[in-house]
Amino acid sequence: MADFGKLATEGENAAAASIDRMDALEIARLINREDQTVALAVERCLPQVAEGIELFAGALRAGGRVFYCGAGTSGRLGVVDAAEIPPTYGLQDRVIGLMAGGTSALIHPSEDAEDDPDSLVCLLRGEYAFGEADLLVAISASGSAECVKGALRYARSCGAKTVCISCNRGSDLIPLSDLAIIAEVGPEVISGSTRMKAGTAQKMILNMLSTGGMVRFGRVRGNYMAYMIPSNRKLVDRAIRMICQKTGCAPERAARELEKAHNVIADAMDAIEAGTGLSGSCE
Repeated sequence: MADFGKLATEGENAAAASIDRMDALEIARLINREDQTVALAVERCLPQVAEGIELFAGALRAGGRVFYCGAGTSGRLGVVDAAEIPPTYGLQDRVIGLMAGGTSALIHPSEDAEDDPDSLVCLLRGEYAFGEADLLVAISASGSAECVKGALRYARSCGAKTVCISCNRGSDLIPLSDLAIIAEVGPEVISGSTRMKAGTAQKMILNMLSTGGMVRFGRVRGNYMAYMIPSNRKLVDRAIRMICQKTGCAPERAARELEKAHNVIADAMDAIEAGTGLSGSCE
């Protein structure tokens, strides 16, 4: 068995040693101070994040998919990030989050699935027919999850590119990955509770990978969600405002063009700009 006690994420946090004797405000201040170190840890791995963004966009350009794989908090974070891609960027079934233990483990923890090297491989091979054009992003705070290591080995056997996101310098995932993104956040306020700083770091990195990947893949105009799906009143209003802001046209014209474009915001923008020029009036 691995010596988990040597992992930084399993270490003792001296600043939190007496947290059980603190009042509520002291606890909040302590957690807040520790959380402020997370962004700095992520900053130190930005060059690797940038490489990950290019791999993400490259897989999509090549017709492949991006798979997030993890267990526990790490797996849930991947599923959450992937679930936001269709409504935000209008891209269906191209970014997929897989959780060790299956979808039921999202709300009914199945922590033993982490130790099964085949729990994610079975999904990749069977349900999703993972292949060479796809990209695997393996997420494990400790870097020791056997299910994630199994997924990485399988992805490499398929000839696919692999990325890992971990929070320990000596992560077992590093030699199994083409690219390692390691955000060293150190010991948690509650020892070993990697849903805290490590989870925050992983979510920040996933935000950058998916957002940057979508930008590089062309699913953003300026900084507008030009492929967002306007599926409720708030989002329809947002879509109309985006079209007006991007093209300078009146809301009535924006609404008409959005309807003509079958609710594809980018197409409505293009239609208006093609008819009037970038700075013309669309009254």
